[in-house]
Amino acid sequence: MPSINENRRFLKTYFSDLDGITTDSKKGLPKPSAEKNWSENYVLIDLPEPDPKIIKNDSLYNSFKNRRSVRKYAEQALSLSELSYLLWASNGVNQRGEGGIVKRTTPSGGASYSIESYIIVQNVDGLERGVYNYLPIENKLVFIKKIENISDIIDSFMLDSKQPFLPYFARKAAAIFVWTTIPYRSEYRFDIMAHKKILIDVGHICQNLYIACEGIDAGCCAIGVYEQDVVDKLLQVDGKDEFTVYLAAAGKK
Repeated sequence: MPSINENRRFLKTYFSDLDGITTDSKKGLPKPSAEKNWSENYVLIDLPEPDPKIIKNDSLYNSFKNRRSVRKYAEQALSLSELSYLLWASNGVNQRGEGGIVKRTTPSGGASYSIESYIIVQNVDGLERGVYNYLPIENKLVFIKKIENISDIIDSFMLDSKQPFLPYFARKAAAIFVWTTIPYRSEYRFDIMAHKKILIDVGHICQNLYIACEGIDAGCCAIGVYEQDVVDKLLQVDGKDEFTVYLAAAGKK
C-alpha cells in the first residue's frame, strides 16, 4: 500500500530520475499512434465539423464567470453538432501540418496525447444509447456497443453512496465523457516520469469541456469517484495498457 509521502512525491517533478534510462524514443523505436486503430467490425460515424453557429454564449469572460459543476440536467437532448463541438473543444484537432502532424485544442506533454475520449451516450439526437470512442484525427465516432439498461449501468460504477452532493445525478446526463489513458504513448518519451504528465493532460481536457459547455447552454460535472474495474470493463479496455482516469457528466441545463 503506497504511503502518503510516496504519493506526495508523485506530485513533484524529479527529472534526474531519468538519468541512466534510455527511453524508447531515444532508442529510435516507432512512436505509438495518437489514435486507436479499430477493426473493420466496428461502425464508424461521421461527426459534423465544429460549427461556431451553435454557440449561444460567446463571451469567454462570462463562460469563466459562470462556470460551475452542474448536476441537474434538462430532459432536452444534445444535438450531434453540439456533441461534436464538445468533443472537438476538449480533445480535438485544431491544426494540421506537413507530414501528418496535428495539434490539439488542449496541450499534452511532449505531444504524446495519451488520453482517449469515450462517450456513454444517453440522450443525443441521432445516436443509439451506448458506448462510443472519439477519433479526433478523423473526426468520427466508433460505435462500440449498445446498452439497454444504461441508467443501471451508470449507477453500478458511480459509487453514489460516496457522492457528497447529489447522488444519482449522472444517470440524468445526456452523455458521460470518460477519459482513459494509454500510458505508453507518454512513457515512450518520458518513461518513469510520464504519469504525472498524463494526469495534467486530462485536467486540461476536462476544463476545456467545462468552458465549451457554457457556450451551448449546457453544463458538466467532473467525476473522480467511480468503480475502476466496472468502467474499464464497460469500455472494453484491459485496465493495464489502457484504463480510465477521469469522467464527466454533461447535459443541457
